[in-house]
Order: sequence, then C-alpha cells, then structure tokens
Amino acid sequence: MKILVINAGSSSIKYQLLDMENEKLLAKGLVERIGELEYSSLTHKANGNSTTIMRPLQDHAQGLEFVLSTLVDSELGVIKSLDEISAVGHRIVHGSEKYNSAVLVNDEVIKDIKDFIALAPLHMPANLLGIEACKKVMPGKKNVAVFDTAFHTTMPDYAYMYAVPHSWYEDFRVRKYGFHGTSHEYIANELSRVLGKDIKDLKIISCHIGNGASICAVKNGQCIDTTMGFTPLEGLVMGTRSGDIDPAVVEYMSNKTGMDIHEVITALNKKSGLLGLSEHYSDHRDIMKYSNEGDKKSMLARKKFVYVIKKYIGAYAAAMNGVDAIAFSAGIGENSYEMREEVMQDMEYLGINFDKEANKNFERGVNYKLSKDTSKVSVYVIPTDEEMSIARQTKYVLGNL
Repeated sequence: MKILVINAGSSSIKYQLLDMENEKLLAKGLVERIGELEYSSLTHKANGNSTTIMRPLQDHAQGLEFVLSTLVDSELGVIKSLDEISAVGHRIVHGSEKYNSAVLVNDEVIKDIKDFIALAPLHMPANLLGIEACKKVMPGKKNVAVFDTAFHTTMPDYAYMYAVPHSWYEDFRVRKYGFHGTSHEYIANELSRVLGKDIKDLKIISCHIGNGASICAVKNGQCIDTTMGFTPLEGLVMGTRSGDIDPAVVEYMSNKTGMDIHEVITALNKKSGLLGLSEHYSDHRDIMKYSNEGDKKSMLARKKFVYVIKKYIGAYAAAMNGVDAIAFSAGIGENSYEMREEVMQDMEYLGINFDKEANKNFERGVNYKLSKDTSKVSVYVIPTDEEMSIARQTKYVLGNL
C-alpha cells in the first residue's frame, strides 16, 4: 500500500510518497511559489538524489499534476503508474471539536473544513486547495483528512476551557484546541516504542521545539494539556510569536500607537518572540551565535526561550503527578544541544540525571538517549515525522472502511 501525503500551503505543496507495507519513504519534495511568479519550482528527492525543476504553475491543481508526473517519470520517478497510489492523506490544521480522528473525505467533511476556516484562516483555505486539487487531478482516488487538532481532543474540560463568559464557548467555540497534534502523537508513540513500554503506562512530555513550538503532556497515551491554545499564538516563545501574554496588552498598545486590533495581533504573531526580544533574529541559530558573542538582547531572548520551556515542563509534570520520559523534537529540539542542556539544567528535583556528554555528541536524525541509566526520567531526542503519522492514520482509515 502506497500513500501520498500532502501538506498544502497557500502557494506550496509539500509531499511524501510512502510504502506502508514497510513504512519506507520512496520520495519527498516541495513545490513552491505556485501562482506567484512566472516560474514555480519543484524540489524532488528520491533514490538518494535531489532535483530542482522550474515550471510555470498557475494553481494547486497544476502543482499536483507536476508532482504526480515527477513520481511516474522514467528517470526521476519511483512508481510506474498512479494506480499504485492507494490514497492521499492530507494535513488539515483544524478539526474543531467535531473530529477526534482521521476521516475519509466526503462532501460533509469538505463543508466542515470550509466552516472551520474562521478558526484557522491562514491555513485552512490552503488545506482545502490540496483536497480540491487531488479530487480534480485524481478523480476517484480516496482522500483522508488528518486533523492537527485531533490528538488534543482528549484534553479534559478544565484544561481546554478558558475562564471567560461561558457563552463565548457555547456560541463561538472559544477554547484551547492545540496544534502540532500529528507531531506530538508520533513522538509519544515512538518514545513508547524506544522505551519498550506500553504508552498507556507512561507519562510523557513531548517538546516540539521549532520556529513554531509547543509542548504536550501525554498521560496513558492521551493528551491532557498542550501549550498552544485557540490559535498557535499561545504558549511558548517562538521565532516570531510572543507566546503567553496578558490580553490587555492588545488594547493598551492599540490606544498608545493607533494600531487597530488586527495590527497588534499581527505584531504578536510576526514581530514578537525571538525576533521581538532580539530586535534582529527570529532564527534560533542566530540567537545562539550572537548571544555567545555577547549581544545582550540575543542573550535575553535565549534565556526567555529556555525559561518558558522549563516552566511548562515543570507544570506538566505537576499536572500528570510525575513524568516518565521527556522528548525533544523538531528543528531546534533535534539539533540544538545547547538549548537542551540549558532546559535540563537544575531539573534534578524531577529525578533527571542528564548526560551532558551524550547530549553534546548526539547523532542527528536518529532516536537518541540523553539521560544516564540512573535517571528516573528518560530524556530523548526523537526526530519527528508528521508525514509518517499522517500516512499511518490514512492507512488505518482505509483498513476500517
């Protein structure tokens, strides 16, 4: 069974083709600048080679046709016919409260996705474009929607509810939803496999730390809390997002500067976080470089970034009455040994015996243990694989039709 995974952006299509008989990655790639310039680009990786091709693409349907023609190309391709593709799994950012698992796409699902656009206006229209392109280019092929919020639907009401007028929730569904769900689900299950223990017997803190970042508390295989909220703005300090902030700041800055609410929220999403604190750098690598060189604002950004991660790890350990394992993942979590060491500093009270040498000499791209054998809490790097998670869920849906 071969499954094509699609993650459609507003002007891009990220894809992977996986053989789910052995969970082998056959090909992956990215189509960029769809409809934006005279020429769009496709970067395709397969058989150990990477190829970039330029071509004018007006819309997502043309972009998908480009992807499919490359997958069956006599030189670049990995399959002989599109008939080898059993289904397409789509990353859909928001499933509201309705969808707690992946589902086969039908007219009702498409209608719901359209209704959910108001909850994630930056992502949902693009996700819908991906589905529509597949239906147009591959009529009759099964499409499966895998919702980023689904893993978090197990949160108890006292975790996902905000202390605001109850009518806000009843009438407008204002609550914490959480994101990065496919990543956190993959990380938790992979960590369970590495430890050789049933996930239902574990208390896990999953740290997806990238330019966008979130932490998830997973108890007995279920999410009980996560840092992102109604939108991805809540929670940790991120590349350009502020994370937790007093909401009264929005009105205050609007009155002081003349910005409207939309402009203030845009600043909190795109001009804050590491970029806002350092005034120059949204990339964590730059923050590390310039803080090491003594730049005070970069040093502040670095300390704040680590502090909030540490704070949430402590909070989630309290929420779960302990923790068995902590996993670092995503771009920063997988690659920055300095960040991991700083987060794990002074964590002995939790029973963590962190191995600094193992952390510093870690092997990239593999599951890697960062704690000593005497540690009561296991600490690992677990490279995330959201596409594999989507493919697994797609396979599961097909197997239950």
